[in-house]
Amino acid sequence: MSTLLQEIEAQISGLQTQVNRQNVGVVREISDGVARVEGLTDAMMNEMLDFGGGVIGLALNLEETEVGAIILGDYLSIKEGQEVRTTGKLLQVPVGKAMLGRVVNTLGEPIDGKGPIQAETVYPVEKIAPGIIKRRSVSQPVQTGIMAVDAMIPIGRGQRELIIGDRSTGKTTIGIDTIINNARINRQAEEAGDKNHRPLYSIYVAIGQKQSNIANTLHVLEAAGALPYTIVVVAAASDSATNQYLAPFAGCAMGEWFMDNGMDALIIYDDLSKHAVAYRQVSLILKRPSGREAYPGDVFYLHSRLLERSARLSENHGNGSLTALPIIETQMGDVSAYIPTNVISITDGQIYLETDLFYQGVRPAISVGLSVSRVGSAAQIKAMKQVAGRIKGDLAQFREMAAFAQFGSDLDAKTQALIERGKRIVEVFKQPQYNPLPVEVQVAVLYAAQNNFMDDVPVDQIKDFQTRLTDFLTTRQASLMTRIAQERELKDETSAALKAAITEFKQTYR
Repeated sequence: MSTLLQEIEAQISGLQTQVNRQNVGVVREISDGVARVEGLTDAMMNEMLDFGGGVIGLALNLEETEVGAIILGDYLSIKEGQEVRTTGKLLQVPVGKAMLGRVVNTLGEPIDGKGPIQAETVYPVEKIAPGIIKRRSVSQPVQTGIMAVDAMIPIGRGQRELIIGDRSTGKTTIGIDTIINNARINRQAEEAGDKNHRPLYSIYVAIGQKQSNIANTLHVLEAAGALPYTIVVVAAASDSATNQYLAPFAGCAMGEWFMDNGMDALIIYDDLSKHAVAYRQVSLILKRPSGREAYPGDVFYLHSRLLERSARLSENHGNGSLTALPIIETQMGDVSAYIPTNVISITDGQIYLETDLFYQGVRPAISVGLSVSRVGSAAQIKAMKQVAGRIKGDLAQFREMAAFAQFGSDLDAKTQALIERGKRIVEVFKQPQYNPLPVEVQVAVLYAAQNNFMDDVPVDQIKDFQTRLTDFLTTRQASLMTRIAQERELKDETSAALKAAITEFKQTYR
């Protein structure tokens, strides 16, 4: 008899377990893409919830009597009293090389009309960042193709470098140029059959942007042949705040797959100001208490846990890297506002773009004084270190002296020479958008600037001199440029050959 009772009790407990596992709740309230669900006693943080009809939600607020969930997709079909079920799964997105060349939404679903994506692996959207033991120091460069950045504010693989400035100062352009430059390097290495080359794949996350701007960016990437090496994740301004909040995490998961599998990836978050606004919107609807500027108290944690996932892993832990270029938009150049200071303190340096310089025609409008890379020359090839060592100091001195020189006409010869050199360096660093320069060309041009070859060229002819010098070196001295690119340093004989080549060009230049 006791055995029979035990069997019945076991069956009852088994049935109870099944009931608990199913865990059904009811929608109490739905507004602006956020649902409040009663009866979900077993929901987990960030768990996917099934609202039926193919609509899923994400559990964000776990309260005593209800669960606050954000809806992914069309929330207008959800009604009060509707049943909701837990799934026991965290939110995941498809990852892998199959995603390259595609434009996807926050859930990794294609929106480019090129058919389904055959991705074999999925990654959780939220993941704990690699620990300190798994990491190693940053020492491999990310070549942006922008001379001012590669010479003065170098970016390394595994670094997090903030791009900050007012709207329409060229922030996105720096990210897009970097994608285009690395796609060109990847393509050249493939064509040359270089087995030692480590390709850098790119992920571009567009958050809260107009669809016309996103379309323009896609057109630029396609025209430059960069799309086959790039994943584009889109959460446009017309998308819900929920999608805009989750998009950077989805893009980061796609980048982590490359890092975990011994490859290098670059991710651009464009931009995290709009991301913070979307998170504030979601949090206020969830009735989370607001803090400074009405942002929730964990907005710093929001960005820190995202950016901490960028790293360069040691050889024992995958040997890959994920480099992050977050973008922040300032208002009237105020870098001391809440979100800018948050992200500045999380990242390893910043490239600050100045509105005044932009309208003076200095583009990219990089402020030498406020821009810094906390990795420094460790992320430069030796040839670039040799020619660019003093250049940032020279340019900073020039800015100071130029401001001082406005108030007086009598300048000593040394100050006059410093100002003249500075004017020429400013001209050399001017660069049209979507036209990144190979690193060997940058080295040759900076060598000419540093070794007095440009001192007697009028300032208004510097760009013409630079263009014709580049053309001369890439056509008539192609073997020398290849040697610089392969050796990655200016040995004595290479330096002598470069000097002779520039001298030869100078004699023909009129």
